[in-house]
Amino acid sequence: MINAGIAGLGRWGRVLADSVQGKSERIRFTAGCTGRKARAEDYCRDQGIDLRDGVDDLLADPDIDAVVLATPHSQHRDQIVAAAKVGKPVFVEKPFTLDRVSAEESRAAAEAAGIVLALGHNRRFLPSMARVRELATSGALGTLLHVEGNFSAGGAMNYTDEHWRASAAESPAGGMTGLGVHMVDAFISFLGPIESVNAVSLRRAAPVAIDDTTTMLMRFQSGITGTMTTLFATQRLWRLQVFGTLGWVEMRNYDRLVLRLDGEDEREETFDAFDMERAELEAFAEACEGGAAYPLPLADAVHGSAVLEAIIASAAAEGEWRRIEP
Repeated sequence: MINAGIAGLGRWGRVLADSVQGKSERIRFTAGCTGRKARAEDYCRDQGIDLRDGVDDLLADPDIDAVVLATPHSQHRDQIVAAAKVGKPVFVEKPFTLDRVSAEESRAAAEAAGIVLALGHNRRFLPSMARVRELATSGALGTLLHVEGNFSAGGAMNYTDEHWRASAAESPAGGMTGLGVHMVDAFISFLGPIESVNAVSLRRAAPVAIDDTTTMLMRFQSGITGTMTTLFATQRLWRLQVFGTLGWVEMRNYDRLVLRLDGEDEREETFDAFDMERAELEAFAEACEGGAAYPLPLADAVHGSAVLEAIIASAAAEGEWRRIEP
């Protein structure tokens, strides 16, 4: 059993904690810290989490085996480096970091210390996503041509200026940091590295000073093309579609695939409900205990940060193509 400390006990930190607390035989949270301590006192008491003063407190505790970071994106690099210095494994929420350099520094620190560093792209663990990956990589779709994705929600419409995500510094290119990076990681997981991007990002309706309408074109190193949109002021949507010479597969939400393959009628595959947060945290715990490696390579994590940086830069330049270093 991994005794973990969690930094960040806002909405998403509690989703992570709730997924395993009292349910998992691999990991539990014994301590935590958050920027607004008073707001977490009741929650921590109910969950049996010792509420501490800060990340340094968690890192200094010899009884804490690993740390989970559900903190503002701009803090990730320094917190990962600090954890590496004391030899504590880290599970970090996405985005890994906001640029390639800080991502490389985070990876280097973890590798030098020999610790597990796991990035929380929970959609990688979905059975439906595994099925898309299988179809895309097995040749069942023929020569792959193009991918489309849309991950949208209405989060920006509920933000107030006091929320840390309401800052353009923490949420550049609108929904990219909260939503779009998940779709980018999905693309990377079965299509490989992205070579260049061309992005447009606008503020259309958000009540705070961040964009809410972001769309982009992509070229992959393999020659495949892609389009992706993330809207942060509409109803929730996850849609991913991969096209090949022998057919296509479309992922509609997390529990439904629609397929059209050569010589076949259109058909559906459905999937049972699945706790992807518990799955990712238990995979992290297994890696910490010397079991199977965490199934998201750090090279993919670094590349995802490089793609995010290129999207931000392209949007700032009003749609100029930006190349991503291999």
